[in-house]
Amino acid sequence: MNTLISHTPIWAKLKTHQQYIAQQHLRDLFALDPKRFEKFSIETEGFLLDYSKNYITDETVNLLLKLAKKVQLEEAINRLFSGAKVNNTEQRAALHTALRNRSNTPIKVDGKDIMPDINKVLVKMQQFTDKVRNREWRGYTGKPIESIVNIGIGGSDLGPAMVTKALKSYHHPRLKAYFVSNVDATHLNNTLATLDPETTLFIIASKTFTTQETLLNAHSARRWLIKHLGDQQAVAKHFVAISTAKQKVIEFGIDPINMFEFWDWVGGRYSLWSAIGLPIAVMIGMDKFEELLDGAHKLDQHFKNTELANNLPVLLALLEVWYSSFFGVKTQAILPYDYSLELFPAYLQQLAMESLGKRVTREGKNIDYPTCPIIWGSAGNNGQHAFYQLLHQGTQLIPADFIIAIDSQNDLNGHQDAVLSNALAQTHALMMGRSANQTQLQILKQEDKNLEQLINQVPHRVFMGDQPSNSLVYQKLTPSILGKLIALYEHKVFVESVCWNLNPFDQWGVELGKQVANMLLPALSSQRDTNINLGVDSSTIGLLKYIFKGSLS
Repeated sequence: MNTLISHTPIWAKLKTHQQYIAQQHLRDLFALDPKRFEKFSIETEGFLLDYSKNYITDETVNLLLKLAKKVQLEEAINRLFSGAKVNNTEQRAALHTALRNRSNTPIKVDGKDIMPDINKVLVKMQQFTDKVRNREWRGYTGKPIESIVNIGIGGSDLGPAMVTKALKSYHHPRLKAYFVSNVDATHLNNTLATLDPETTLFIIASKTFTTQETLLNAHSARRWLIKHLGDQQAVAKHFVAISTAKQKVIEFGIDPINMFEFWDWVGGRYSLWSAIGLPIAVMIGMDKFEELLDGAHKLDQHFKNTELANNLPVLLALLEVWYSSFFGVKTQAILPYDYSLELFPAYLQQLAMESLGKRVTREGKNIDYPTCPIIWGSAGNNGQHAFYQLLHQGTQLIPADFIIAIDSQNDLNGHQDAVLSNALAQTHALMMGRSANQTQLQILKQEDKNLEQLINQVPHRVFMGDQPSNSLVYQKLTPSILGKLIALYEHKVFVESVCWNLNPFDQWGVELGKQVANMLLPALSSQRDTNINLGVDSSTIGLLKYIFKGSLS
């Protein structure tokens, strides 16, 4: 696109419309339209999406859909699924959808059907998980595996860790899963302290087998194992690799038979559907892992084949574009009222902000419009006793996604009713608020209170409301529903990238910090003279000297 989308007539119309709609209070929009819920909600694919509590009217939705047409969203969706090189800076396809292509229809990359390779890895994963779960995989001393430790970082950690925790009720009763990502030794040490080396299996997830954090943790785990079992030959029985670097895997001591492949058309934050999902498969079984893939595939088909006006990822994405680019919203809260999804906000942080944290278009032009908001949140009800104060009475407009399970995976009498009542109450209260008159009437009902004190409290107990939210409701978190939920947000991010003309599949912003860290590491390792040119600023030199406790002049 030669012209920035912000310089088009449809963008100008949306800006004008925003000035009108921003003057409306959400509760007034409901008062004007008693059928607002029926108009702005969709039930499909096991979800109910209620998006009625947003600054929208029929005109808003129509204008946003015209924006989607202007950026040729439908064509972009077809390109994504067809294997086109939508990652234009690295000249790669982005075919995470192929990993869960349960219809097995051919998908070609550079003229080659990639489905046979995908299916081959799935078969290998099945064989491996069956051996571990059935006590057939034995450690060096002949004992069956009891603990799985995934060592990775970024997409090789966040996705598998989130899904594994979310589906805990489906875990094999004998096995326990651990995830180590932080290069701070405390993370690894605390994990190893609880493990028996004779029954522990490490999964090293690194495409190139060169990722600094992952390899440092992997080598420390290797030394720990050899120290306790007394033989480096034990490594082959207690380590497997998810990588493409066969020679490096062999040098580490891992049998290449136990190396699982994935491909450069799978971005890290989209890779849990690949062999990166091996710890998930071990813990829940390959049949349940395939249910996860099935769910994602069904959502893929919904995204690909459903008209834009009724398309879940499209609607969620257009709403975020509406708030970010036209209201100037800088943050969005993700609030799962399903404790199993405790790690979901952290997972979405990488998915959204690594994909959309860009300041130039696909063609390299500087943009002049706000894009990706900061993603944050936590599981309800915990957040209600922490940051909800800001949502209710702060000064910022903060849209929120409430993700709500009707049934818990683990319910005790009365607990789930309490969860649901709080979730629904929060969406209502954030939208409606409570005026000064309502507040005064409410507090004056209280008996045995100082009247003057109560009147003075009125300004402090007023709730402006007018905070928008979406409610995404499902019956119960199963592998299939979780697969759909993750795919829904993946595609939401893709739609936003098309609207903003960004490449969501590269992450050059991750590289600079790595390069500088690699430059500083030798100085820290040897405490060599920092007066030589390290290529860093005086502040960093000063920090180095302080770390060395003034030992350098």
